[in-house]
Amino acid sequence: MPRSLHGGRHELGQNFLTHAPSIQTITALIAATDGPILELGAGDGALTRPLAALGRPLTAIDIDEHRVHRLARALPHVRVLQADALQHPLSTSTVVGNIPFHLTTPILRRLLSHPHWTRAVLVTQWEVARKRAGVGGHTMMTAQSAPWFTFELHGRVSRTSFRPQPSVDGGILAISRRDAPLIPRTERRAYEIFVRAVFSGRGGRLDRVIQGAARVSLATARTALARASVPADALPRDLDARQWTALWHALQR
Repeated sequence: MPRSLHGGRHELGQNFLTHAPSIQTITALIAATDGPILELGAGDGALTRPLAALGRPLTAIDIDEHRVHRLARALPHVRVLQADALQHPLSTSTVVGNIPFHLTTPILRRLLSHPHWTRAVLVTQWEVARKRAGVGGHTMMTAQSAPWFTFELHGRVSRTSFRPQPSVDGGILAISRRDAPLIPRTERRAYEIFVRAVFSGRGGRLDRVIQGAARVSLATARTALARASVPADALPRDLDARQWTALWHALQR
């Protein structure tokens, strides 16, 4: 395969998924959704082929022009485009892909800020998938997004399941947009700023961190934590979506 104008495998983060059970898991998750599908990072089509067999409108994109041309010839009934996952419109209801590991965070941030899609199934680094799903504690990005999205972990993918092998394992992460947001979308920016302030705040105990992040009295911070059923000595990563939401609403009073 000739070298792409955009770089080689290392620069493009090309680690092609070859593990049949993982491909079957991803396909089954997508089969449970409705509407058109957008695949990010189609590569040689390991996922594209079973997705195409679902019989739904499918757009597969990849930045490597040589693989795009070859896949388009092999699957003439699929819309195969040379495009950048960080720029291509996210206009379908379902998004799927074995995304380049080094682009995981910007792709996730773009997805979580986009208003149209409803379900995404992604292969990411294992640590990213685990943390986004809240296994072992929640990250700031997950906490910021939780009122509008749910995150589910659907398995670990050994690095030996990719060609060439990356240095870390992968994970199958499913993200769904909530039908009924826990916080109005108009408050999202203010809520995200608040969560960032809590995760980066100082003061030791959470009640004092909340006091500084929300700019309220210590008594008000403690009352809000009590209403949200959050211990004052908890850590930000310990809070789930319902607790963050309850805390936000309590502070808005």
